[in-house]
Amino acid sequence: MEEGKNCTEFIEFMLLGFSDHPELHIFLFLVFLVIYSITVLGNLGMIILIKISPHLHTPMYFFLSHMSFIDLCYSTVIVPKMLVNILTEDQVISFLGCIIQFYLFCTCVVTEIILLAVMAYDRFVAICNPLLYMIAMSQKLCIQLVCGSYICGTVSSLIHTCLALKISSYRSNIINHFFCDLPPLLSLSCSDVSINELLLFIVANFNEISTIIIILTSYIFILITILRIHSSEGRRKAFSTCASHLTAIVVFHGTILFIYCRPGSGNISDSDKVATVFYTVVIPMLNPLIYSLRNKDVKDALRKVIGSEMVFPCSKLGRRRGN
Repeated sequence: MEEGKNCTEFIEFMLLGFSDHPELHIFLFLVFLVIYSITVLGNLGMIILIKISPHLHTPMYFFLSHMSFIDLCYSTVIVPKMLVNILTEDQVISFLGCIIQFYLFCTCVVTEIILLAVMAYDRFVAICNPLLYMIAMSQKLCIQLVCGSYICGTVSSLIHTCLALKISSYRSNIINHFFCDLPPLLSLSCSDVSINELLLFIVANFNEISTIIIILTSYIFILITILRIHSSEGRRKAFSTCASHLTAIVVFHGTILFIYCRPGSGNISDSDKVATVFYTVVIPMLNPLIYSLRNKDVKDALRKVIGSEMVFPCSKLGRRRGN
């Protein structure tokens, strides 16, 4: 605790971001702009496709549309401000803006962690109890599971945000990161933040361990069921429905475990920044690509939409010529 020793109540912070590499600013700006553009188009496209395609109105795609929404949200919370910082070198963010950015980011990340576990349970019911799938995964239950995911994300975020607001002063207003994450913010505090750090460690590990247990349990039963399928075509189809979800789980949880589920993660290194860029910028772009490129139903729905867009203009043109 260093209260009174070069401690100040700051009304704004500076995000260092990638200022250690000024020669790469234009390159990084263009790369992140392209990635963010693909993220917005991919996730919005996935949401709209699921909405307008009747045969995608199933629990699996209902959850997937919400995951696309979450990916779009937490990428938007971080990337536009990061692009402005890189291009203009205006690295200032207000204290309120910093707290809001962390709150929204934390809400989205925790919600996605829980949503991935919900999707694993959905795959378990679909493969292990296919005849009862639509009954077991009723519309009411699906809505409750999604609402529960959002509520858990909001509550977890509120706990950390309220405790962060109690910090009265900081040694410095320079945050060695490209957005307002909690660990680097706590490392600047003059107050005793041991409770903050302990709660961050406990909540992050609880969310990770509980959801990973649900995911592993679901996929153990799924694997047992798949191995009992005599048809090789049936096994292939069952594996293909799980492959994209498993890919998203491994990539997302791997980076979360690396960054948050280890003690003393307040000092941000270059490797931490790279890992954070991966799950805040790259993963939201990859998820719609993973689910569309590896999913036959999504590809078929996309072909139908593109086909109808090409056919209808031609038919309208033909009617005009006939007139």
